[in-house]
Amino acid sequence: MSVTLPESLDAWRVVSARRSFEGTLPIATLSRLSEALAGTDGLVQFELDFGRDSLGTDYVAVRAQARLTLTCQRTLEPFVLPVVVDTRLGLIRHERDEAGLPPDYEALLVPEDGRLNPADVIEDELLLALPLVPVNPDSSLPDEVTGHDAEEDSGEGHAGNPFAVLRELKK
Repeated sequence: MSVTLPESLDAWRVVSARRSFEGTLPIATLSRLSEALAGTDGLVQFELDFGRDSLGTDYVAVRAQARLTLTCQRTLEPFVLPVVVDTRLGLIRHERDEAGLPPDYEALLVPEDGRLNPADVIEDELLLALPLVPVNPDSSLPDEVTGHDAEEDSGEGHAGNPFAVLRELKK
């Protein structure tokens, strides 16, 4: 088990050697991910395990976790989202090889020279784990935006309810 993450590695050599890497990366060093975040403080904890399964498929198992600061699209305030990635990527040489991967594998196209940047692999998986529209689960819209008070919600029927007429017709 290695603690340092090389900048580049030979994918096929580390698969044959069944190498593993684990450690932390500063979020600020992941430029593409940083662009999608409201803040770049913190670390990504990661584990990469390269190997070959019983079917002969070369893979890298990616496990990563981080607390990412996103902008809530409901309140436009920053919030921290814990993100956990646990996936297995089948290493392929050509796009047509993707069809031969087991169903629980995602494809990772390895360049012709076999060189991979492991930090890019981790960053890609974290980017894929981000929500399309980040919303803080603890947030709610202010009453000025929703146009109603909590007192109005307690009543059975509302004068401004567009379905009140339908409810009366149904009787």
